[in-house]
Amino acid sequence: MGLPIQLTMSLNSPNLLNEENAQEAKRNTECLESLLQTPSSFQDNPLQQLQLASQEVLEKAKKSGRSKCPRCNSSRMFYCYTCFVPVETVPTTEIPTVKLPLKIDIIKHPNETDGKSTAVHAKLLAPDDVTIYKYPCIPEYEEKRHEIALVFPGPNSVSVKDIAFHLQRYTKKGVCASEDDCSREPLLKQAKIEPEEEKTSNECISSSRSEGTRLKKIIFIDSTWNQTNKIITDERLQGLLQIELKTRKTCFWRHQKGKPDTYLSTIEAIYYFLVDYHQEILKESYKGQYDNLLFFFSFMYTLIKDAKCCAGKE
Repeated sequence: MGLPIQLTMSLNSPNLLNEENAQEAKRNTECLESLLQTPSSFQDNPLQQLQLASQEVLEKAKKSGRSKCPRCNSSRMFYCYTCFVPVETVPTTEIPTVKLPLKIDIIKHPNETDGKSTAVHAKLLAPDDVTIYKYPCIPEYEEKRHEIALVFPGPNSVSVKDIAFHLQRYTKKGVCASEDDCSREPLLKQAKIEPEEEKTSNECISSSRSEGTRLKKIIFIDSTWNQTNKIITDERLQGLLQIELKTRKTCFWRHQKGKPDTYLSTIEAIYYFLVDYHQEILKESYKGQYDNLLFFFSFMYTLIKDAKCCAGKE
């Protein structure tokens, strides 16, 4: 009987309580500091500088808990990942809409867990420009490959800034659209025209060439890296220009074990590609035009990070 009493007294001794309080205070201080500062492991974290729409609607939804999907009535948090719509407590009018400069196809691996995928974020926030396909049900891309690219690293991948040059080569090597195109006289042999007419003609030719070589659609694969081989080797994706993104660190909370922190989630890859495309291809300064693509991602990142921090896991 003496041992339990002695143990109880020991656990409640002033010295031990003071030590526990000190440790708790230290944990809280470290947690607060980590929320106010950029963590060393995420020095390149873009979420600190994003120009986002108000996330008050998500704050309210978080407090009220899970809600029904207006289409399938499933219980979800923030949005339904099968119907691609916000839940009842998140009005569509309070969700930002992002207009993209090109169309995006996302090819989702059939074994990719719907609830863990960030691909749905793109569909929710850019519904007019994003289409999600579940493999193997994907489109045929062969006839349009001169205006389509696939974001995927590989030995033949090119950088974003070189897209226009490589797509032009794809067009030149492609099959003529019609017999008229094949039999057309070379431009240098055309009859001489007046300077003003020549200017207009050249503008049309330049516009036509630009239209023919301009990127119109980009494809992303939504899958774990270990599962990508089945999709990337599909014959329908062969011959497409492959794009490799600049090296950046992920902020994804479900980072794949054993993989480097430069392996991005789908929504991060889409966001970074568009930022680079805006600057390298459109030649415009980036002023946060696509930041709201990370509207859900940034909120969930902070939510999970705060929870881990206050639980003493960081």
